[in-house]
Amino acid sequence: MGKVVVIGTFDTKGEELGFVSDIIKSKGLSTLLIDVGTRSQPAVKPDITAQELAEKANISLEDALARGDRGECVSLMCDVLDRAIPMIHEEEDICGIISLGGGGGTALGTAAMRSLPIGIPKLMVSTLASGDTSAYVDIKDIVMMPSIVDVAGLNPISQKVFNQAAYAMVGMVQANEALTISEARPLIAASMFGNTTDCLDMCRDQLVDKGYDCLIFHATGTGGRSMDATIESGLIKGVLDLTTTELADEVVGGVLSAGEHRMEAAAKAGIPTVIAPGCLDMVNFGGRETLPAGFEDRNIYIHNPQVTLVRTTAEECKVLGQLLAEKANAHQGPVVILLPTKGISMISLEGQPFYDAEADQALFDAIKAHADCEVVEIDVTINDPVFADRAVVELLGMLSGIE
Repeated sequence: MGKVVVIGTFDTKGEELGFVSDIIKSKGLSTLLIDVGTRSQPAVKPDITAQELAEKANISLEDALARGDRGECVSLMCDVLDRAIPMIHEEEDICGIISLGGGGGTALGTAAMRSLPIGIPKLMVSTLASGDTSAYVDIKDIVMMPSIVDVAGLNPISQKVFNQAAYAMVGMVQANEALTISEARPLIAASMFGNTTDCLDMCRDQLVDKGYDCLIFHATGTGGRSMDATIESGLIKGVLDLTTTELADEVVGGVLSAGEHRMEAAAKAGIPTVIAPGCLDMVNFGGRETLPAGFEDRNIYIHNPQVTLVRTTAEECKVLGQLLAEKANAHQGPVVILLPTKGISMISLEGQPFYDAEADQALFDAIKAHADCEVVEIDVTINDPVFADRAVVELLGMLSGIE
């Protein structure tokens, strides 16, 4: 078994971090104490100092320390951690990581956690573990635990919280050790939304029957980024990117954009990919009251009290079609685009709220006009079994061609 990293600002939180480390060690696990404090000598001696981290990352702290700007030091240490922690993982085999902190400590602790692979237990005890923690968690499997009181000494409340956090880390590490993974099967990544669930469920069942495991990613911005990150890891053999809705949020200004680089991971990896314009009929916003000015006169659909959808226009669909085609054109391996001409989501087929034949045709025409790869029109809706069957057949055909 590897080591559990206990990381934090030992110059100000040494007693608390030492308390957590002692509990973890008492349960038979080894710890590695890493100091990210830059203000004074730590009360508890760490195994790795901030200066040693910086040297490993080949980043100098001297100028920032001389200026005494705490914000600058925290930002610089985040860069240090991003480079140094993966190196330490290779050397020490990190099996878990835990941190305690306030604002600066949370930024530093989670920066270290985000640099580690998915699957390694990550626990951040923080004064900020409430509300929007996306800046800290991002697309990694980080557990945020409220500290209740500030991380400022040991008292009856903090001791209970820190004790529970330490035991939680021990439990997660031991659970990983006890886990028996079934024999590895080739992995397929797939994008899904509520409005394409039926399609992807059918695809997944077929792929499992053919000896593959299918990882479904929810196309909610973070989901698309998570899928791309997983593809970049080299674990994925093929992609069913049938729900490319995040492109619409990026172009039109919705809240579920995955950023400008969505779909590029598979293209760079050159792995077999089937693409569809799933849910490009919609742009996502929060509750109805959050809808930005300028969208009031659009075709609006209340998906639930927290999600408001806006129908993409024909002009927007032209842009989206070209963008999707360009993403496909950049692919360095086998790729095909499938067009479900009777509906690209559950609510865009005829008779449903987002039915707009003109907008759909603008989308399809733009894709066909700009795509260099094969484009196949299928005269069904995206959730029709015929479409799911064709998507799987296309992907399996490309996979067999490279195996």
